Amino acid sequence: MARPDKAAAVAELKDRFTSSNGAVLTEYRGLTVAALRELRRSLGEDATYAVTKNTLTQIAAREAGIDGIDEQLAGPTAIAFIDGDPVTVAKGLRDFAKANPLLVIKGGVLEGKALSADEVKKLADLESRETLLAKLAGAMKGTMANAASLFNAPLSQAARVVAALEAKAKEDPSVIGGAGAAAATEPEAAAGAEAPEATQTAAAPAAEDSTPAADAADEN
Repeated sequence: MARPDKAAAVAELKDRFTSSNGAVLTEYRGLTVAALRELRRSLGEDATYAVTKNTLTQIAAREAGIDGIDEQLAGPTAIAFIDGDPVTVAKGLRDFAKANPLLVIKGGVLEGKALSADEVKKLADLESRETLLAKLAGAMKGTMANAASLFNAPLSQAARVVAALEAKAKEDPSVIGGAGAAAATEPEAAAGAEAPEATQTAAAPAAEDSTPAADAADEN
């Protein structure tokens, strides 16, 4: 490869290391073209799978600030540069390797740090981002439902109390009207107590009117 071509290849690899969400290094020795095509199709838009030259990959990784992958760059190497969820890509590669033992996971890179083959496999055992989000959404939904039931509980209890009072009032109106009846009775009693005073007041003028007549009789 000519020097300008090498420089361009290194620059492209460096950009992929720095811009991707991670990378998984694999050995593909013995895999057919059809098998590699199937692998690329299985990864979909989550990763770009490409065969690379080890020396150029070492230079690009070094320029990208990644250390610790030199040991993984032995034998034919193809790298899955991750654009989506690293867990999903790790699962896809692991599952493909189970069905196609010629694909060997050599290691990887995540957040600028080198990963061993075992660490990539542990990454594949984690739950995907979609699964975690689904669980989180389910937990939030359950929390909201519990909160709604707590807010609604006092209202429903109040409704039951009102309904019970209405039913009781139909059987015994004094449950609601008793206080009003008692309040009405008290003014009536007060009015009755004031009646004698009114009678006495009305009689007083009559007594005053009889006084001149008596005086006239006395004069006669």
